[in-house]
Amino acid sequence: MMNIKENPAAYAVIKGNKEHPNIKGKAAFYDTYGGTVLVVSVCGLPGEAKDNSSGFHGFHIHEGGKCTGNMQNEFADAHGHYNPKGTPHPEHAGDLPPLLSNHGMAWMAVYTDRFYPEDVVGRTVIIHEKADDFRSQPSGDAGEMIACGEIAAWNPGI
Repeated sequence: MMNIKENPAAYAVIKGNKEHPNIKGKAAFYDTYGGTVLVVSVCGLPGEAKDNSSGFHGFHIHEGGKCTGNMQNEFADAHGHYNPKGTPHPEHAGDLPPLLSNHGMAWMAVYTDRFYPEDVVGRTVIIHEKADDFRSQPSGDAGEMIACGEIAAWNPGI
């Protein structure tokens, strides 16, 4: 059984893109029986909701391991959703509940049995500009990647 006072097995420091430099946050991945407890804390999210998203932002684990990219997509190297079983959206292992922005801040804790922390070390966590519709293929039509964090194994010596 997991004790929240333990250190996480993995973590990510989340930072916004050039258009959203005020986004900052952390994601902690705790190993627990049968899966992972993910705890996320973010501030600096956009104040205006896009496309009637009501302040919700798509939140996913992505395949790629770097928060780098190109002129068209600052986080292109994050690639698509983490989906080792090749399932349709929203059944990807990396599909998570959306973040709800309250005056630019969001906090969430969720349990998933779709992956263990060690499965996602070396991947990325992405916040999207708008809500995931949980229908559109291949990834929920959540729009631009506005923030990214590289998932690393917890190392208390750092």
